[in-house]
Amino acid sequence: MLYEWLAADSGIFNVLNYITFRSGAAVVTAFLVTVMFGDAMINFLRARQGKGQPIRDLSLEAQLSKQGTPTMGGFLIWFGLVIGVLLWGNLKNPYIWVTLFVTLSYAFLGFLDDFAKVSKQTDAGVSAKLRLLVGFGIAALACAFIMGLHGAHTPAGHAEWGPLNDLAKTIASLAPKTSVEPADPAFAGGVAVPFVNDYFFPLGAFFILFGMIVVVGSANAVNFTDGLDGLAIVPMSFAAASYALIAYLTGNFVFADYLGIQFTPGTGELAVLLGAMIGAGMGFLWYNAYPAKVFMGDTGSLGLGGMLGVVAVAAKHEFALVIIGGLFVLEALSVMMQVGWFKITRKLTGEGKRIFLMAPLHHHFQKRNWPETRVVARFWILSVLFALAGLATLKLR
Repeated sequence: MLYEWLAADSGIFNVLNYITFRSGAAVVTAFLVTVMFGDAMINFLRARQGKGQPIRDLSLEAQLSKQGTPTMGGFLIWFGLVIGVLLWGNLKNPYIWVTLFVTLSYAFLGFLDDFAKVSKQTDAGVSAKLRLLVGFGIAALACAFIMGLHGAHTPAGHAEWGPLNDLAKTIASLAPKTSVEPADPAFAGGVAVPFVNDYFFPLGAFFILFGMIVVVGSANAVNFTDGLDGLAIVPMSFAAASYALIAYLTGNFVFADYLGIQFTPGTGELAVLLGAMIGAGMGFLWYNAYPAKVFMGDTGSLGLGGMLGVVAVAAKHEFALVIIGGLFVLEALSVMMQVGWFKITRKLTGEGKRIFLMAPLHHHFQKRNWPETRVVARFWILSVLFALAGLATLKLR
């Protein structure tokens, strides 16, 4: 809102027409808002929750000592992020709204889970099946909308939508206009192939299913990672910074053409939203750093992961998420491998066996007597390396 009002002035406020400037402003604004209101919000959560988040008994003394710490700290992140976006974002950009829709919907789903745990004082919240069902439904709506936006920039328009063609035309009319030549016919319903210039593997309507898997998988991977003080928010900030750069480059025809990556008009504005996320995330870390005064809970982790997934789909860089979010992938894989191997060996031998001392992966290292701060610091280092490796793929084509 502030951006649209001030940018109308062709004088000194012309700088607001630059996405880079507004992204930086969103970082600073979201950080200051989160830090300023953090104590008051934490005190409110503590007063309302009483005993705080129930701590699952993992036979880890460091974990049990955190009993009584309030959860739902994700509200700090969302408060700072929304303020940053409202002030500095272009609210006419549809990519902003579809990303906020997924982010806040997943955050609300996470809140329901946290609320159930706190109110019942149990580590069992909303059932996993229900969470997945709702999560896939939200992702389906978002991916269909994004496909419609992408369809505005292809020669065939939205023909692959078939009976939903009229709906696709309506969505496509909202897409940012550009005078650049239309994209590859497979752009709207296609997936970019890594290391290949401007080629899209055509999926048609199955693109929506693919996008659903990306968004839900990302949300749950970040959720698995959130288990130690500061562990999830810093890698998430590095990943968000990487995708802010990717969104900016793919949304700029000159840079996209130079790098040989797909030009996606309008996605550059997502850099402002991700900037607000980084600022709010660092403000949250102010209170979540060891020893944490508040946990983000599923209220934070599900929304953050969902945001990362939908931005990857919007910017046509889904496969890069596997590298940039490599730490989240490792955490999710450790859980799947642990559960899968346990079930297989129990069926074959009658006694389930484990690959790791405990999953997710960060608990495995805790079981090996690594101090929590060492686990967190080393995982942060890995997240930086994964982010840099993912960005390097932009030029490996």
